[in-house]
Amino acid sequence: MGDIKIVFSDIDGTFLNGNSQVNPRTGQAARALVAKMPFVLVSARMPEAIYPITEEIGIKIPIISYSGALVLTEKEEVLFDKRMEGTDTGMVLGVIQRDFPQVTLNYYAGRHWYVEGIDQRVQREMDITQAQAEVRDFEEILLTEEMPNKILVMAEPEDCERMEKELSAQFPSLHIVRSSDILLEIMDKSVSKAAGIEVMLQHFGLTAEESLAFGDNYNDVEMLKYCGRSVAMGNAPEDIKALASAVTLSNEEDGLAEYLEKNGII
Repeated sequence: MGDIKIVFSDIDGTFLNGNSQVNPRTGQAARALVAKMPFVLVSARMPEAIYPITEEIGIKIPIISYSGALVLTEKEEVLFDKRMEGTDTGMVLGVIQRDFPQVTLNYYAGRHWYVEGIDQRVQREMDITQAQAEVRDFEEILLTEEMPNKILVMAEPEDCERMEKELSAQFPSLHIVRSSDILLEIMDKSVSKAAGIEVMLQHFGLTAEESLAFGDNYNDVEMLKYCGRSVAMGNAPEDIKALASAVTLSNEEDGLAEYLEKNGII
């Protein structure tokens, strides 16, 4: 295998521990890595839910947010910004509001997180991510043509699973995937973590073969398959571990730091 020149890592379940914190050893590994090569966090999160993490450990790095729909340099310059189409957005919101009134809808556009009301689910997400939701009427936003990079549905596990199947069949032009058993991500069909990584590699003049990716879940599949070297966390499902080129310790046990140290990358 060739030399690794850039490292990508998922955030939740990979870079963070189960309490959504960075373990000291992992934070130290990230700082050591940034001193040597580009290190990029890749997440379904919005930028405002990623920057508190990087600030806390004292690094300024490029990020891939909304699972690839918004890509920013370390100076927060926009390299890529993919929004959903207006028709798709209006229709999918309408179907969810009609057929699944019990779920919570979140509308993410650029650096803004819009909700129609702050319920327990939204409050929990604000507590976890340190990002701030803004209360707005979705129909009003659609009229201003501020299209979303992503719609996030917060739901009970059984609703989440059913919605993934039903909405995927109904909206072939959208990329619909669960990022956890209670979260459903909806984006333009072209959006994936791998597509976001491709934008970042072009920016640095590097190839997929020179990249290494860490991930733990189903929304990391494209990224793990795309990068030259892929590492699944010890807490990943068995089928995710099977497609990665290596498996490390869990996120609780500093799996990312362990792999980087053991393989002489830092």
